[in-house]
Amino acid sequence: MAITLYIGNKNYSSWSLRPWLCLRWGGIDFQEQLIRLDQPGYGKQQIAEVLAVAGSGRVPALNADGVRIWDSLAIAEWANETAPAAQLWPADPARRGLARSVTAEMHAGFSGMRRDLSMNIHRRCAPPSWPDDTLADIARVVAIWTELRQDHARLGPWLLGQRSIADAFYTPVATRFRSYGVALPEAAAAYADTLLADADFRAWEADAIPDSWDASGYSVIDRLYL
Repeated sequence: MAITLYIGNKNYSSWSLRPWLCLRWGGIDFQEQLIRLDQPGYGKQQIAEVLAVAGSGRVPALNADGVRIWDSLAIAEWANETAPAAQLWPADPARRGLARSVTAEMHAGFSGMRRDLSMNIHRRCAPPSWPDDTLADIARVVAIWTELRQDHARLGPWLLGQRSIADAFYTPVATRFRSYGVALPEAAAAYADTLLADADFRAWEADAIPDSWDASGYSVIDRLYL
């Protein structure tokens, strides 16, 4: 089977990182194809190179022998079905329900955090003064991490003990917290360390090449990849 995952710049594209990790963790052989988003049509989902692979005008997008999938969570679900032995969702129904719930919450929510803590793997800065909705988003993520790690610590170091799609969806958040100097309580900090130490994430990070920064410390295309 010929499988291609179309992604954005690895330094910024949180949505591309999520399914990329799922494919890697599933042991699925695939090719990656980078599409730069700093080109005509950005912001209107009208980049011709993206539209050629995803009618939504957004990456990531997957092509598996002509079958096209263009949403991060849908690609993750495809990976789970393609590589069932990898158990990208927990086998236990209760833990699987929890994993799906927190993944869906990440997929659909946290708009304040996305707006104010855009992913930039190479950035390091002091935490700014965030508005209330962003602080609430950060607090909610910390609560999820703390509760699930406390409840599943005996099963392993990942969010629900063993590695799952949920971990792929929260890995970009760990990079954001690191970039913006977000202080984390012990359990949440240990979990973030687990995500950032993962060998596949480290491979992604090694290829995450930043664009030039302006005087404010922000990349000139920083917010193209929320």
